[in-house]
Amino acid sequence: MDIIISTHNKDKLKELLSAFQTLSKTINFKTLADFPEIEDIEETGSTLEENALIKARTVQSITGLPAISDDTGLEVDALDGAPGVYTARYAGENCSYRDNVDKLLDTMAKVPMPNRTAKFKTVMAYVNNEVELTVEGCAEGIISRSINGENGFGYDPIFYIPEAEKTFAQMKMEEKEIYSHRGKAIRCMSKLLKQHFDDFNKQSTKEMA
Repeated sequence: MDIIISTHNKDKLKELLSAFQTLSKTINFKTLADFPEIEDIEETGSTLEENALIKARTVQSITGLPAISDDTGLEVDALDGAPGVYTARYAGENCSYRDNVDKLLDTMAKVPMPNRTAKFKTVMAYVNNEVELTVEGCAEGIISRSINGENGFGYDPIFYIPEAEKTFAQMKMEEKEIYSHRGKAIRCMSKLLKQHFDDFNKQSTKEMA
């Protein structure tokens, strides 16, 4: 069975493919590199769920194949939940990871440590001809005062996990999957997909009997 992972972000794709390995024995994961006609999909939703569904629905409608997509938002308590759905473009359109990090550190320069709490949320969507499934993963952490670590991408160098005593950027990919919002969302989606495929196979068996 083929499923398309609907992202042009190579860093995100690497994490998704790594974490979905448990399903890879029964599923052949394709990427948007296999479909060069699909350009960047505009995220016009007002929530993470809407954006995840927009991307998955678009890819599924173009290819006819099941599609998985996700949208991720960083919600900083001291900023009333910002940047939220604008996380990837917090510093403006076509900004770099470092632009976003620098803007957030500058904005929070005077915020004391007890008030630097934040949440990373990922909503993941699966769409095929019969069903739409969505799940959410959340990681709670603290926005550090400086950049720490060289791994990961995005805000990873300043998102500190107290339980691990590290930022995401100080973790190897396997460790990050344990604590991260995306890793938690992937585990939830894997369970849903397994149940969906089991139910589909049972229904198909009944129809053939």
